[in-house]
Amino acid sequence: MKLLAIETTCDETAAAIINDDLEVLSTVVASQEALHERFKGVVPEIAARAHLERIIPVLEETVSRAGCSLQDIDAVAVANTPGLAGSLLVGLCSAKALCLGLNKPLVAVNHLHAHIYACRIAEGRDVFPCVGMIVSGGHSSLYDCSSPSEFEYLGGTIDDAAGEAFDKVASMLGLSYPGGPSVSKAALNGDPTSYSYPRPFLKDSDRLDFSFSGLKTAVRYSLFGVGNPVDPASLSEEQVANVAASFQQAVVDCLISKACLAIEKTSHSRLCVGGGVAANRVLRDQLQTAAEERGFELCIAPMSLCTDNA
Repeated sequence: MKLLAIETTCDETAAAIINDDLEVLSTVVASQEALHERFKGVVPEIAARAHLERIIPVLEETVSRAGCSLQDIDAVAVANTPGLAGSLLVGLCSAKALCLGLNKPLVAVNHLHAHIYACRIAEGRDVFPCVGMIVSGGHSSLYDCSSPSEFEYLGGTIDDAAGEAFDKVASMLGLSYPGGPSVSKAALNGDPTSYSYPRPFLKDSDRLDFSFSGLKTAVRYSLFGVGNPVDPASLSEEQVANVAASFQQAVVDCLISKACLAIEKTSHSRLCVGGGVAANRVLRDQLQTAAEERGFELCIAPMSLCTDNA
């Protein structure tokens, strides 16, 4: 069996073909980073129009790389929630059109379920039940995952997602978009103890929630004071590195603390992590240390499957 998968939930136009052994026969991702860079974030209208321009070339390239034709496809899967409305519409309409033209079944996929299922693909074995943690530009959430499609919400961000916070702090520091990679790179030369940034809910031993809005504000005030304009040009390289490292560590501390708490509350022995922020090397390394110390199994999606893909 060959499944054609389509992903257009945000700003990546992606397609892939997978067989029934979960072998990825081909995968193509068309990034929109260059389109959104000057805005330091994703502009929904621009994203939707870019998907419209790229979806057919991406599909054609995906089929070509797999060495098959559309007639060889047995079903079409598409991410239909959650995401930007205009972006989702492009992928969903494309998938429906293919299914009508080829007389093939349509499979709707929850984008968040897919981030955790990336761990299943990478491991090559069943990883459910588990605690699933999704950390990305739009989501910072914890789930009790009894199966690939049965998720019970445990908690998540009450304001901004971790990835969005990385983007905003990168903008304050004058770093490039997307913020996750640029902040992590700057943090390599910094001291994570230089600034004492807040860790919201860290001391609340019963709450599985995150909050990163106040952390962003704390970063701004530590750099420019209250009421002053943001001026990245006024910062030294040492300041940028130290702020990046301190901010990154604050985010990582919050994520790891609540992930470990979720493991305790559910009594699961496995944590599966997916989403763009899961590519952060400090988070990956410190999660592994926490897993070894607390005795649970850690499954993190490989770098290639952390960011949005089909």
